[in-house]
Amino acid sequence: MTKLHEQALLEKLRHLPPEQVVEVEHFVDFLTQRQSEDRRLTQAASHVAEPSFARIWDNPDDADYDRL
Repeated sequence: MTKLHEQALLEKLRHLPPEQVVEVEHFVDFLTQRQSEDRRLTQAASHVAEPSFARIWDNPDDADYDRL
């Protein structure tokens, strides 16, 4: 986020009533949590897929590509 965007966002927050600031905070917390969960899901899917890809990538026919 650029300083200009940050300043614009802070200015908007300053004009909100306190109860709406709390809503914004909860929404930001939700976005942060969702991003974290998405990252964990992607890592888990990668981990589960490793054995399948290992059978494809780790074979004698593929050894020539490994040396490139």
